[in-house]
Amino acid sequence: MPAASFAQTRYTLSGLVKAAGNSEILPGATVAVPALGLGATADEKGVYQLTLPAGRYQLVVSFIGYQSLNRDLNLTRDQRQNFQLTAAGNELGEVVVEGSGTLEQKLQTTQMSVERLTAKEAKLLPALFGEVDILKTLQLKPGVQNGGEGTTGLFVRGGAADQNLVLLDDALVYNPNHLFGLFSVFNSDAVQSVDLYKGGFPAQYGGRLSSVVDVKMRPGNPEKIGVSGGIGLISSRLALEGPIKKGKGAFLVAGRRTYFDVFTRQINRLNADDPEFDPIPDYYFYDFNAKANYRLGPKDELFLTGYYGNDVFGFNSQNGFNFDFNWGNRVASLRWNHVYNSRLFLNTTISYTGYKYEITNRLDQFSFSLASDIQDFTLRSDLDYRPNDQHEFRFGATLTSHRFGTGRLQAGSEDGRIDFGSDTRYSGQEGAVYASDVYKPNDKWQFEYGLRASGFQSEGAGNRYGGLEPRAAARYALKSNVSLKASYALMYQYVHLVTNSGASLPTDIWYPSRESVLPQRSQQVAAGVSWLLGDGRYLLTNEVYYKWTQRQIDFKDGAQLFVNPDLDGEFLFGKGWAYGNELYLEKKQGRLTGWIGYTLAWTNRQFPAQRGTAGINNGNAFAPVYDRRHNLSVVGIYNLSERLKLTSSFVFSSGQPTTLPQARFLFQDVFGENAGPVPVYPQRNTTRLAPVNRLDIGLVWQMKPTRWIPAADLTFSIYNAYNRRNPFFVFFEQLEDPETEEITGFRARQVSLFPVIPSVTYNFKF
Repeated sequence: MPAASFAQTRYTLSGLVKAAGNSEILPGATVAVPALGLGATADEKGVYQLTLPAGRYQLVVSFIGYQSLNRDLNLTRDQRQNFQLTAAGNELGEVVVEGSGTLEQKLQTTQMSVERLTAKEAKLLPALFGEVDILKTLQLKPGVQNGGEGTTGLFVRGGAADQNLVLLDDALVYNPNHLFGLFSVFNSDAVQSVDLYKGGFPAQYGGRLSSVVDVKMRPGNPEKIGVSGGIGLISSRLALEGPIKKGKGAFLVAGRRTYFDVFTRQINRLNADDPEFDPIPDYYFYDFNAKANYRLGPKDELFLTGYYGNDVFGFNSQNGFNFDFNWGNRVASLRWNHVYNSRLFLNTTISYTGYKYEITNRLDQFSFSLASDIQDFTLRSDLDYRPNDQHEFRFGATLTSHRFGTGRLQAGSEDGRIDFGSDTRYSGQEGAVYASDVYKPNDKWQFEYGLRASGFQSEGAGNRYGGLEPRAAARYALKSNVSLKASYALMYQYVHLVTNSGASLPTDIWYPSRESVLPQRSQQVAAGVSWLLGDGRYLLTNEVYYKWTQRQIDFKDGAQLFVNPDLDGEFLFGKGWAYGNELYLEKKQGRLTGWIGYTLAWTNRQFPAQRGTAGINNGNAFAPVYDRRHNLSVVGIYNLSERLKLTSSFVFSSGQPTTLPQARFLFQDVFGENAGPVPVYPQRNTTRLAPVNRLDIGLVWQMKPTRWIPAADLTFSIYNAYNRRNPFFVFFEQLEDPETEEITGFRARQVSLFPVIPSVTYNFKF
């Protein structure tokens, strides 16, 4: 072959980038050829692909926190090569925040409104009761509001709690909360990373309006057996991992349990003979994660993921009243990864998702139980095709079978004289197909566009819905260190959370789109600019967004939500809109790392008169409880020495809207007696609680390895360091004349949840 002809021949190099020792994938790692100025970034599965002219080159494989790898390459055909990077030492005393790729990669990608975190990063930050929570760390990012002091609820860019798509290894999680929202179901020992999409959603995601929370579990160590865990103030964790067959597969199992109940039961037992003592309720939660992978051959690999978790709340009074409340998730997925060639990859996943709760009351001879559940069976297939450096195509389809148990009631007496029950159930099928492309015509421009067609069919004639969901994003490199970005996305949501509160609770009910309950719909546009500053040490981004939603759901006053076979008639429908500006400064290398995020935002809802009602708020627009005008977060991690790290986070947000009585009037009964003051409420959410601000600090001491425990650390943290009494809710206390017992007025009282809380956690790994 003539030399000129040979030089024009191009081949593709592809493979995986993993960490040496434990084979964890490294999304965002770079495989580059410096001589040509070309490179590729590993995707969320650690897969890279680079098309080059035939010839000899020197490759450089790099990732923050790992030693760069140089490798000679003679490219004469399509090749598949995997690379393993060794964790970098800490001789320079630097803190490295891993997991979200280099700042330069974030500058160059088309995707905007995306945050990536790893469990390693979350474990460095101070936490409530020392319990590391990756969802709470996401609350420190701009555009994300929490559902209340100390909770894990996410309200993204004006969206409600049920408008977040939460995935665990591609399987849906309906309720990602433990302890009524104070902690999430994601065990930090089992989690590898989490991606949060706030806008510009890729076409492979659908079914929710506001965000995607994509959680990936660790694959396990294929080289050797390892044990890790931690002992904390309220819970302990233990994880075991190792090879199934060396070089072929690996497993990981992890468990976690709280022990509130150990102390409460002991207190109740010691005071059992005291008639004045009110027993303390028992509460605990536990969860179990498992993952296994096995390579069937050079082109096929299987991944099996499982999750099982429960919350258990119980109360047994001395007068014979017993109350039990249990809720939990079950998740399982099986993924088959097939490599057709260096350009074509297939991932097919079968998954099961289940969520249920049950409340049981027992008093003497009478018992009562209320329950609800939802089950999903999903088949999903995704095909990646990368013909060259200019295009990355992705095609796929998904089909889900839903089963909704919206209310199961059972009541009866032991003698059988009372026995009745009801069970309201629905079913539905949800499906979608999509196609997308990432197109790089030159060094200046990069586009990502796609189309998703989705549909839903509920039981009953005519209950079919569907629509097209276009997605588009673009990036323009204004200069080598400045990028302009823009995105648009349209989303449909076919299942709805039936709740009468501003935050998600375990008793909330998932409900399908039906004849009179249309799918929710949203559109979002966003634009932003990214600057790489200080020789690449800082990334400053500024994004503005506008989101408008249709067919939002709320309820009539006095709505009957539980065990109602005609729940459709309780709904009211309206619209919403949200807009804001997000400013973000990030530093990832050096002795001091962290970020500063500030959001200025507005969120509104409007429900006009309908169904014989005046609507909500007399049809006027109002701010929902998760509307926050200002939201500031500052996160810092400072390396004091080789083994000592100081961490801190500060948050400030405007007070949440609430509805408080404006006046009261005295109501007289039919006998002319005063029945008591009756509150008069103004329009909805016209009052705001006091602003929230809090400082958390922590100290991580990496202990010197010993013969028995090669790696261990002690994490000291102080939650709410200056003891700020942040508002949780406000109630009114009635004031009376001590002599006449006449009502003289009312006084507002604020309830706060958490004072200053110190904690210590011991983490180990061997």
